[in-house]
Amino acid sequence: MRLTKAWTIAFKDFKIFKNKRSILYSIIGFQVFISIILPLIIQFVGAKKGGIPVDVLPRLIDAFSFWFVIGAAILPTSIASYSLVGEKIEGSLEPLLATPTTDEEILVGNSLAAFIPTIVSTYIGAVIFMFLIDTITYDKLMYPYFPNWNIAVMLLLLAPLASILSIEINVIISSRVNDIRSAQQLGMLMFLPFGAIYFLAEINVISLTTNNLLIILVILLFIDVIFFYLVKAIFHREEILTKWK
Repeated sequence: MRLTKAWTIAFKDFKIFKNKRSILYSIIGFQVFISIILPLIIQFVGAKKGGIPVDVLPRLIDAFSFWFVIGAAILPTSIASYSLVGEKIEGSLEPLLATPTTDEEILVGNSLAAFIPTIVSTYIGAVIFMFLIDTITYDKLMYPYFPNWNIAVMLLLLAPLASILSIEINVIISSRVNDIRSAQQLGMLMFLPFGAIYFLAEINVISLTTNNLLIILVILLFIDVIFFYLVKAIFHREEILTKWK
């Protein structure tokens, strides 16, 4: 596989995304919600009489931090749908398949186009989030909460794996649908398992400790590998030209 060819395809998709304001708005809006709104919620609730108990605050912050993993899982759906389903609808996928590029180069190029904006925006949002949380909670905790191992596992391991899984599933969805909106709606189902983890953490059924996050990591890695082989079985130019209609 030639990485230069994959990067060429990725840059082609980047140019398309520049004209799709809905993608830009979804990325910015989601990161603003996590990095600014959630810390402000902690500040607002903490300012009320009684506030947030010191022993509850770390658990709440960890749960809010998990939104970066959720975002990494759902943001690629809007990007990858334009990259794969959009090209199929507009008829630009067939000329691409006729070029001297391999299936792997096309798949990696389209995947990079969805993966890079997601991860870059996630890390930018995380920096803002950690700064605001440390500023807001320092007086109560008496120490800066971030950085710590929990956020490191979420950002450096879980978020990339969640994003990869989302892209893999979107490739499978793209082989079955011919409408961008349908692809996005089906892709949003990625929220359910990660949203369930967040909900269970909020109601204190599970704790997002480093050990538990590593368990989630192993499970997610296993699922990623399974879907990797499914995508390899699906993404063949002969199949795309004859069945992706």
